[in-house]
Amino acid sequence: MLHPGDAISHHRRVLYIILLGALTALGPFTIDLYLPAFPVLESDFQTTSAAIQLTLTGTMIGFAVGQLVVGPLSDKVGRRIPLVSVTALHVLASVAAAVAPDLLLLGGARVLMGIGAAAGGVVAMAVVRDLFGGRRLVVMLSRLALVSGVAPVVAPLIGSWLLGVMPWRGIFIVLAAYGTVMFLAALLFIPETLPKERRQERGSTTIWQRYRSVLSDRVFLGVLVIGGMTFSGLFSYLSASPFLFQETHGLNAQEYGWLFAVNSVGVVLGVQAASRLAARFGPQWVLAFSTAVLLLSGTAIIVCDQLGLGFWGTVIPLFVFMTACGFSFPCVQVLALDRHGKAAGTAASILGASNNGIAAIISPVVGLVSAGAITATTMASVMVGCAVVGTLALWLIVRPRTVGMLAP
Repeated sequence: MLHPGDAISHHRRVLYIILLGALTALGPFTIDLYLPAFPVLESDFQTTSAAIQLTLTGTMIGFAVGQLVVGPLSDKVGRRIPLVSVTALHVLASVAAAVAPDLLLLGGARVLMGIGAAAGGVVAMAVVRDLFGGRRLVVMLSRLALVSGVAPVVAPLIGSWLLGVMPWRGIFIVLAAYGTVMFLAALLFIPETLPKERRQERGSTTIWQRYRSVLSDRVFLGVLVIGGMTFSGLFSYLSASPFLFQETHGLNAQEYGWLFAVNSVGVVLGVQAASRLAARFGPQWVLAFSTAVLLLSGTAIIVCDQLGLGFWGTVIPLFVFMTACGFSFPCVQVLALDRHGKAAGTAASILGASNNGIAAIISPVVGLVSAGAITATTMASVMVGCAVVGTLALWLIVRPRTVGMLAP
């Protein structure tokens, strides 16, 4: 056996995919489930759309900071303790958000929710890397990438449905219940996958040594930029879309949710295709394709909007953009983790924190450059800028020709 996971039965692997996928989805659901409630929050708190978007930014910053703490800690003390303790924080913060009397306290609770949701995705990726390597790692990470890519798109659909049957505060009660289920699942079903002897391996015993080994890798640094730019383009769309499609195009909360459902199909198609192509041709070459499509589809949104093609002129190239995001997600994870098995938690935390931290900074730019109503052009301008930076990072930093093929 090359890796511990090679001895795991098929049924056990399926159980891990389900549980780790659900843990991975906790972060995106925490961030995005309340997006359809933005106009309602704006009205209830008598504030501006920019102020409401700041609660999203705060959540993503908390998510990024939490990952930077949880990842190295999981390499030091094991996977289970950080996972259980931080997920418990998520439950308490979700309840606090549900009863917050003003926007300031809601924003504070959202930051803590982001920190509490951080463990799921980081530990899930680290557990997979503990158990698997080579092309099987591609398959397992593609399942998690499918969840992490689809969850931000599906969450607003579920949020819009919840908003139709309960007030916006009920959404946070649902998140508290979700966190409770994940807390119990972590206690009962997820084993410790990092033996004590591996936590003390030479050259990786301190947090600084782990950070240095990961951040000295040129390919990893380039992948950080590509992942951050892809997520930034996605979250620019997510933060702008409630206002663009509900206020400008007149969609109600349910129609807005169905739009997200359609886009989720594109993400699913992209992830599934990428997992097969990456194993055959290499993830670096799949990224060469996906970054180019991100750039072209984002540009198409701007051109269609300037030509006055309306709703369909936006949503069709947007679907292509989302599909390209799906192609990118698993390839970024594989290139980041395959090279750093001894510091999988640290590598996963840096990747996750970079993705969400950069996206938290860039996504509000859509509202700032709009100077009034958000349009497809202002939204897509940020998306195109992200695609340009990601493309340059691939060819100038990663340099696909220098990256070897995956092991069997």
